[in-house]
Amino acid sequence: MPEPHMLAVLALTFVAFVLFASEKVSIESTALFIMVALVVGFTLFPHENFRAVQVFSGFGHEALVAISSLMILGRGLLITGALEPVARRMAQHWSKRPRLSMLVMLLGCALASGFLNDTPIVVVMLPIIISIALRTGESASRLLMPMNYSVLVGGMGTTIGTSTNLLVVSIAADLGLRRFEMLDFFHVAAIAAVFGLLYLWLVLPHLLPERGNLMADTKPRVFDAWLYVPEEEEADVERPTLSDIITKAGGHLRVIDVRRGEDLSLMRLPTLVLKPGDRLLVQDTPANLKEFESVLGFSLHGLTDEKDAEEAKDEKDGKEGKAADDQAGQHLAEVVVTESSPLHQQTLREQRFAERFGLIVLGLRRAGQEQLRAADEISEVRLQTGDMLLVQGNAEALDQAKHADLLVLDGSLNLPRSDRAPIALVIMACVVTLALTKLVPIAISALGGVMLMLATRCLDWKEIGRALSSKVVLIVVSSLALGASLTATGGTEFLARGYLTMVEGMSAVVVLSSLMLLVALFTSFVSNNAAAAIGTPIAASIAAQLGVSPEPFVLAVLFGANFSYATPMGYQTNLLVMSAAGYRFSDFLRGGVPLLIIMWIAYSILLPIFFPLQAL
Repeated sequence: MPEPHMLAVLALTFVAFVLFASEKVSIESTALFIMVALVVGFTLFPHENFRAVQVFSGFGHEALVAISSLMILGRGLLITGALEPVARRMAQHWSKRPRLSMLVMLLGCALASGFLNDTPIVVVMLPIIISIALRTGESASRLLMPMNYSVLVGGMGTTIGTSTNLLVVSIAADLGLRRFEMLDFFHVAAIAAVFGLLYLWLVLPHLLPERGNLMADTKPRVFDAWLYVPEEEEADVERPTLSDIITKAGGHLRVIDVRRGEDLSLMRLPTLVLKPGDRLLVQDTPANLKEFESVLGFSLHGLTDEKDAEEAKDEKDGKEGKAADDQAGQHLAEVVVTESSPLHQQTLREQRFAERFGLIVLGLRRAGQEQLRAADEISEVRLQTGDMLLVQGNAEALDQAKHADLLVLDGSLNLPRSDRAPIALVIMACVVTLALTKLVPIAISALGGVMLMLATRCLDWKEIGRALSSKVVLIVVSSLALGASLTATGGTEFLARGYLTMVEGMSAVVVLSSLMLLVALFTSFVSNNAAAAIGTPIAASIAAQLGVSPEPFVLAVLFGANFSYATPMGYQTNLLVMSAAGYRFSDFLRGGVPLLIIMWIAYSILLPIFFPLQAL
């Protein structure tokens, strides 16, 4: 009969998975809830094998130290522009040999992700891929997903490739298993990656929809914006009606609302006479919005703060000559919100976006959702990873935004430049070399690398704060605590016995393969680290009950937890490319499910060959 402690922890585990899969509760809130529930539960009802204070041990766990340090090092490489030369050279050769260049890009991203954090690689490659698409006529939607998946495929090759890898390796060592070294399973991942990369190169681009160039996309990229009726220079000028305006715009102008004064909304009648200062809420593509502004002679302003628009209007009255020149130099661009962005979990009003960056926000697009139509509320929307803002400003303002850690997609190749890029590369190479030669553990070498980047000014403390993700920290700590409590109360053995009952009569190879697939399905909807932290002790228990070597089962969890291809919420980089290319949920199913099947079959065959299921 299961003991009460075990049943309570199993119930909490089920609730945790449900909350992790829910979009209504943030991952940080779920992780904190798990920790509080464990602390309160084991304080009120003590258990001989697990003390309440052990919940906090994850904050000092070497896995978290290594993960956080590597995230900071990746940040250093990103802001110093250490990857710039490779990216520029690739872009230069793309127009000459596009197919070969794409293969080189996939191989390069896969190899780099074995030693660098996935997110910085995708962030660096996003503007490069978009620029290539604009210059060569390629479809960005057919390039971004293969690039993203190549990063995920390559990240499985080493113990430091992803935070999930580090977590699994550390938990396995805590359970008393042999600690995997950095390249112990590289050969398995390399062979499997061959099949995955061939699919990404030869097949996936043909499965993805043709949506044209990113900045010229006319169907999936639609935004809301305000058109301001200008003041008339002559009092006797006949004022146009709404019908006149629509006709002048070629009949394609879609007016959603007409505002007058503070908050007066007018009926959209064709005979409505427009007055100076009226505001028309319109909806269209970036290119058409600029066309309407030019044809109508109206002023195109953002949705963030009408006060900013009024101030801009007053300034324009005093500088008429300069305004004409500025208008000619205005550009449209898109800003993607990443976890390290100053806009993440912030509102535009809190960040004083228009004043701080000199950019007017024309619209907001959220991955997987329709664009927000409540134009007056955009300034109060709390932005999240994958959100994309359509902005307007001059080249100088856009350049300033790029240097302020905003991911700006404007088709240019203006990547960060820094004379400290070589230093950052040398530091990262030393960190990896020390770990490869087994002189020091990766947690120590990575932490030393962070200190060197600070000492050489490749990073400052502000950048370190941006590099660290509260989501990653909390999910790692809470998952470690949940996994440890499951093991201490006998929950892992209980789940392992239940799983073996379901697969009774099957060979150990089939059990291994089915476990990998089960973890892959979980990681498509919940956090990779949560699936890995809970799955690792269960895998070790399954191997013990089968009487076989636990290493292949632990690796099955490691690889399965990285198969986050089939859904946009499977991994944070999926959300970034989803917004940038206008992908839909169905696009990830269409492109990701075949890749998941290919990688699952490859690893199911390769794992028992290179890590035999020997009887103990």
